[in-house]
Amino acid sequence: MEKLKLVLLPGLMCDRAAWAHQIAALSDIADSTVMDWGALDSLTAMADQVLLGAPPRFAVAGHSMGGRVAFEVYRKAPDRVSHIALFDTNYVPLPPGEAGEKEARGRRELLDLARSQGMRAMSRKWLDGMIPPYRQSDTALVEEIIAMFDRKSPDLFERQMRALLNRPDAGPVLARIRCPALVLTGMDDAWSPPQKHQEMAAAIAGSRLVLVEKCGHMSTMERPEDVSRAMREWLATQVGQALGLRRAPSPPYPSA
Repeated sequence: MEKLKLVLLPGLMCDRAAWAHQIAALSDIADSTVMDWGALDSLTAMADQVLLGAPPRFAVAGHSMGGRVAFEVYRKAPDRVSHIALFDTNYVPLPPGEAGEKEARGRRELLDLARSQGMRAMSRKWLDGMIPPYRQSDTALVEEIIAMFDRKSPDLFERQMRALLNRPDAGPVLARIRCPALVLTGMDDAWSPPQKHQEMAAAIAGSRLVLVEKCGHMSTMERPEDVSRAMREWLATQVGQALGLRRAPSPPYPSA
């Protein structure tokens, strides 16, 4: 059987390392490509780059910022997307008023730290909210994440931050999705919490909601086996099987 074409969209400052387990675990059923955002500074430009290099028909999975890019890919070319997966992400634009200003201020503070003390110092600070307290002592995981961020520069960080601060409202895209959809987040993801993923899954016909136990924002790296297992089930799903005659998503189930 011919393998599926799978395009993986990394999150802010992430790269192939964030998807390493999934690439290997799914290699028997999927040919995977990981996007590199280069110097791009908008989600729409990132989506254009995906569509420029992707095959005519492909599955797409996005983590965090990559999930927002996946929405833009689907908005632009729904007929080319065979499957869509949205991990540890959100669909709302930057909120108005103080909430939006607070987010922008927090991101600028991290950028200032990266410029003044280096990417590793910024990464250590950023990691405080990224993974749960009980994973902070996992030296291998922490170093793997920090090393990934350290491969980037403050200038790239600024460009990708700009993309997120100017993010489009993806709410209207949700109800338009008509392909097998996987919506997944960590139960302990403080940045992209289960509630938002429940909202997304409720709006996407026939979607599957997965809440990964003992997991924060970096689900593909924190609980790689659980994510890969959910992705295998998702990629095996056909359009009719996903949509059926119902519009409500299946109830959430925790990972094993």
